[in-house]
Amino acid sequence: MPEPFLTLDPYILFLLGLGAVILLVAWAPVGLKPLPLTLAILCVALGVVIFSTGLLSFNPDPRTWDTATERLTELVVIISLMGAGLKLDRPLGWRRWSSTWRLLAVAMPLTIAAVAWLGVAGLGFSLAMALLLGAAMAPTDPVLAADVQVGPPTSGDEDEVRFGLTSEAGLNDALAFPFVHLAILAAAGGLAATEGLTDWLTIKVGWKLAAGVGVGVLTGFGFARLIFRGGGTRFGDGLVALAATLVAYAAAELAHGYGFLAVFVCALTIRAAERDHQIHQEMHDFSDQIERLLIMLLLVLFGGALANGLLASLTWVDALIGLAVVFVVRPVAGMIAMTGSSQPMRERLLLSFLGIRGVGSVYYVAYGLNHGDFGDSERLWAIVGFIILVSILVHGVTAAPLLQRLTRRREAEAG
Repeated sequence: MPEPFLTLDPYILFLLGLGAVILLVAWAPVGLKPLPLTLAILCVALGVVIFSTGLLSFNPDPRTWDTATERLTELVVIISLMGAGLKLDRPLGWRRWSSTWRLLAVAMPLTIAAVAWLGVAGLGFSLAMALLLGAAMAPTDPVLAADVQVGPPTSGDEDEVRFGLTSEAGLNDALAFPFVHLAILAAAGGLAATEGLTDWLTIKVGWKLAAGVGVGVLTGFGFARLIFRGGGTRFGDGLVALAATLVAYAAAELAHGYGFLAVFVCALTIRAAERDHQIHQEMHDFSDQIERLLIMLLLVLFGGALANGLLASLTWVDALIGLAVVFVVRPVAGMIAMTGSSQPMRERLLLSFLGIRGVGSVYYVAYGLNHGDFGDSERLWAIVGFIILVSILVHGVTAAPLLQRLTRRREAEAG
């Protein structure tokens, strides 16, 4: 019997979809500039459309692919962290990074505590699951926050708002990790035991943070010697950024440290070695291209998960609390953190409001559920998916106009 002329081979459909996503990554940013849309919104919508047709039997629901979800989001985050570290022109310093320290030391713990309280009091979650939700919702995402970050290395596009959000996103992914471990400890019933809390404080907080910083500095120094050896003669090209990312992350994990922190510190160390060298631009551009491709694929899959019922367990109470996380918890926590800052009020408002949630949140939820016994996670995934969707839509539409308006106002005042 002859083969039908038109067959819908899933592999061929995958190649077609991959080609379409790559084309979007390459061309869409230019075409979308005049529109109140972002590439992230477009990819989520594309995923919803593709997976709603029923042509693909594959269901990209993270509740089904828990391990794959953890690993894929992990890869995207570490590549994003390398790019974020490389494009920061400002040298590390207590006063120069004051906005960063405020957001990390005040806004993030307040956000975790507030979201955890909402999880227990409003959602009826156990303390363990509420802590996991709080930890997952605390970090500003280094991946989806690309539109509000500083420009490429030495571009000069580094106002206080963009710098604060970029540096915060580079560090808070690692600093949220101890609270994920605290949630895992609570799920195991270890909060009542002194031994469990001591292990959490000394190992999950103390050692892992110290090891992450130490490994990041050492690997960054080693790669800087390779790149700039011989009086500035560079060794390698943009591909070195990927090697540095993977080596720093793996070395930190082998040392039982936080790999996310090591990658960002590694990038800062490489950048500090020869701050104005052209290789930083090449490394950043390569990381940016890989990151954009992976995140667009991930967002298409996220759209597919939405089409396949990721939000089916969401209730009206869940949705209201999700909206409160985006529009109340983070902005209020950010404004409290910026109290007493020398920044103008409009910059404080933007630093507080533009705390985008995204891929990092998915990673932490997947990691927590894969390493702890939290029970039924249907509502947790629904709430996290809803918050990420709201953040993609709201922050995606408003971020660029708000930052452009801030730039115009600053230029007008300078003029």
